[in-house]
Amino acid sequence: MRRLPVARPSVLAAVSALALAAAITGASAVRATSQHHAAAHHGAAYHGAAYHTGTLHAQLTAESLVPPAAGGSAPAPSLGQVSARTTQLHRSILPDVFAILPGGISTTQLTRLRSLRHVRGVIAVDGGAVRVGGQLVNVIGVSPAQFRSWTPPQTADLQGEWTALAAGGFLATAAEAGKLHLKTGHDYQLDGAHQPSVTFAGPATLGLPSVDALVGSGLSRQLGLIHQIGVLLSVPRADVAKTDAAVRAVLGHQTRIVSLTETQNARQEQLPGNGTGSTVGRPANYLDLFRDSARRYCPGLSWTVLAAIGQIESGDGQNDGPSSAGALGPMQFMPSTWTRWGIDGFGETGTPDIMNPYDAVPAAADYLCAAGGGAPATLPAAIFAYNHAQWYVNEVLALAREYGTTYG
Repeated sequence: MRRLPVARPSVLAAVSALALAAAITGASAVRATSQHHAAAHHGAAYHGAAYHTGTLHAQLTAESLVPPAAGGSAPAPSLGQVSARTTQLHRSILPDVFAILPGGISTTQLTRLRSLRHVRGVIAVDGGAVRVGGQLVNVIGVSPAQFRSWTPPQTADLQGEWTALAAGGFLATAAEAGKLHLKTGHDYQLDGAHQPSVTFAGPATLGLPSVDALVGSGLSRQLGLIHQIGVLLSVPRADVAKTDAAVRAVLGHQTRIVSLTETQNARQEQLPGNGTGSTVGRPANYLDLFRDSARRYCPGLSWTVLAAIGQIESGDGQNDGPSSAGALGPMQFMPSTWTRWGIDGFGETGTPDIMNPYDAVPAAADYLCAAGGGAPATLPAAIFAYNHAQWYVNEVLALAREYGTTYG
């Protein structure tokens, strides 16, 4: 959608608010994905459209249960090595609603939003459109320490980038960074109410439709972004229509509301199969595929664990790879590991297909079961077997718990 031009700094606030609100609400609410930076992941592309609430500090139960990782064949490190390199974990919050009010949201209104039924969390953001390299970019301004918990898990783990953001830098989505030819560590002029030279901290998944970049609160004030133009709400298990109505009752009829879960739910409506054979008797969507795969191929394993791995690895097939190390498919197996663990699932025939979810998800269930995934006591070690990193175990378990809360 076309943005309004920024005529002069004195009118930047009004123009920025309208441009941001129009662009966000006119866009599809897609939870974006990007490849994770973590060196601990042995070859699997960490693509996270997913978020979670409450980080679980899982304890590995038996090093003997750790075979080569599904995402690679490197030897498993010792538990001591894993503990030493584990990154700081953060409580993460799943945003379900993004509400925009061009005139800004008052403190009183925020208090009322927090008191709404089913609301688990609320955070306000500044916002507007500024010029970077002569192009208008939709930017939100936040307190990095507070907003970090509201970002996708692979973004929350970017310690260096968050340190740079807190020091006055800015983050941008990978798509926007590519379009503007931004290079990490380089300085760029951001044109708003003032024109500061700002260091690009690096690309990151923000997970918000049509939000291109992120700045800290101090830089937000310099640029003249609208204070508290938007608010994110975590409202698990709530009726979308009722939530929208409740938010509008607090903020008024001018409020623009984007459901951040609509696209994910729509993606569950149909599962694109690329295998051979009839679709009769097979799950029609990823949600059912995870449930049926756990039941058939690893009794005792919660389907939510498969769902968490599928979302973290590929966004439920939205990015099948290959990763930088060559991992492929919706569950991001390395081809060498697939040769050993790939299976035909749900009546598929022929050679197991790493790209076919009807083969890949059952294979992941089978792999996890062999590593102890069918028993709660050994589940953390089984997830560690899938990807040899303690942070990954915690991310999967926390996201699995969120799936259980959301879908029951």
